[in-house]
Amino acid sequence: MDNDVSAGSVFSASVLGHLALGLTLLAFGIGHTGVLDGVTPLDAVTLALYVGGIGLFVAGLLEFRAGHSFTGTAFAALGAFWFTWGTGAGQQVSTDAAGSFLILWALLALSLTVGATGAGPVVQGTYALLCVALVLLAIGQFADSSGITKVGGWFAVVAGAASWYGATAALAHWPATLSGRRVAGRGVTAQ
Repeated sequence: MDNDVSAGSVFSASVLGHLALGLTLLAFGIGHTGVLDGVTPLDAVTLALYVGGIGLFVAGLLEFRAGHSFTGTAFAALGAFWFTWGTGAGQQVSTDAAGSFLILWALLALSLTVGATGAGPVVQGTYALLCVALVLLAIGQFADSSGITKVGGWFAVVAGAASWYGATAALAHWPATLSGRRVAGRGVTAQ
């Protein structure tokens, strides 16, 4: 089976992964912002488990299979984050434990930000915004501050929108970069 994207197609596991990450981050972030009456982060649990957790993990495995170690690592690790968050959401844990959990995953997002230097500004920006969101959400937990938590939620929303835009741009042939590799004959980058 050919692992490369054909010249007439922009589909790749990278596009799928960025769509999954974008949708999950949007739902997660909106829940933290409080902008929609009655919508909380717990409303994103099902999406986080299946789209973020399982979907991203599978996209990561497909990326590894295609020889793309960075996106394979990013998606598999973020899939683990979403699955872990989704299975633990709503359980009683101390604020310090919840904040520590978010800080540890912010370190992953920081590593992805640094590692995405060749992946383009959309991808690197997505991971940087995710890192800031997780740090702010952690601080909100430690300080028991709903204001800081809402700001962290907005950073997650913007990160989700960036990830979604990058994937949609690749599918629609808009000017955006998901990676440094060009799809033959399209002038669109996708990995």
